[in-house]
Amino acid sequence: MATGKSPEQEHPKKAFGWAARDTSGVLSPFHFSRRETGEKDVAFKVIYCGICHSDLHMLKNEWGNTVYPLVPGHEIVGEVTEVGSKVEKFKVGDKVGVGCMVGSCRSCDSCSNQLENYCAKMILTYGSKNTDGTMTHGGYSDCMVADEHFIVRIPDGMPLHAGAPLLCAGITVYSPLRYYGLDKPGMHIGVVGLGGLGHVAVKFAKAFGVKVTVISTSPSKKQEAVDRLGADSFLVSRDQDQMQAARGTLDGIIDTVSALHPLLPLLALIKPHGKLVMVGAPEKPLELPAFALIGGRKTVAGSCIGGMKETQEMIDFAAKHNITADVEVIPISDVNTAMERMLRQDVKYRFVIDIAKTMKPSN
Repeated sequence: MATGKSPEQEHPKKAFGWAARDTSGVLSPFHFSRRETGEKDVAFKVIYCGICHSDLHMLKNEWGNTVYPLVPGHEIVGEVTEVGSKVEKFKVGDKVGVGCMVGSCRSCDSCSNQLENYCAKMILTYGSKNTDGTMTHGGYSDCMVADEHFIVRIPDGMPLHAGAPLLCAGITVYSPLRYYGLDKPGMHIGVVGLGGLGHVAVKFAKAFGVKVTVISTSPSKKQEAVDRLGADSFLVSRDQDQMQAARGTLDGIIDTVSALHPLLPLLALIKPHGKLVMVGAPEKPLELPAFALIGGRKTVAGSCIGGMKETQEMIDFAAKHNITADVEVIPISDVNTAMERMLRQDVKYRFVIDIAKTMKPSN
């Protein structure tokens, strides 16, 4: 149950962040508190936090489940400042991260199979009710505390600012590539949308040895996709001739688009028995034409981040293959402008807030 206290008084440790108070989604300075470091907890100073498109949805209550005040942020990296007495995997000074979740029941079938992300009692990093009834607050803040089970070790040498978005964007595309078998060298997959998720999907797929076609409404992104990110080809989804010529050529597609868009043209690109995997989250339902599935025994599927074991595997794989997100680092004072720019798709490809240098209570 909730404590009835103000966010500043709920817990013993003072914390400072930026929060939205209403559906305007406007963020401003916010004093709150974190729990003491429990015996299995890791506390860390936040250094960087990525801005995810879902932060924007939550800030404006577009999914209908936001509780204000809301401190967003689930692509969080920092340095350990304190560990509980029973923590085994981390020590003070380690570089660590927290992604989209900070808790789960730890006993259901999903948790037993290291798929905590599908636990019905998963506790999200922000905007979620914690076991003590208080709300979780995310990484647009100066410090974090989480159970060590939900802490990721950031590999030595990985740049923290460019590694932060992998904790959401990275695992969101890595997990379906692996689970749906779209990671086999020589396969040909499509990536729909070249944004925060899409550009990372291209990098992971290429590291797996997969042939990649980027599918976008924007012809202007072709050079970027092919020349810089290493995609093998590029399709303009509004170009009927291009789409017709590519029919039945793909083993699968990772669809990262969060806006309303037609699925029928994408299903036509997939070979029989192919998979269209949705990782973007449009606000309204998409039409799903049955004949397009029946005719080729095709699958439309979904995927939501990954479990903790797979998230660590993903970040280690990324470090080995020099995969990072392409980021624009901003001060916290620019966060509202960044949200407006993200809405206009005016970012390549992920904003990351420099928390350590710019998150000061005087802001």
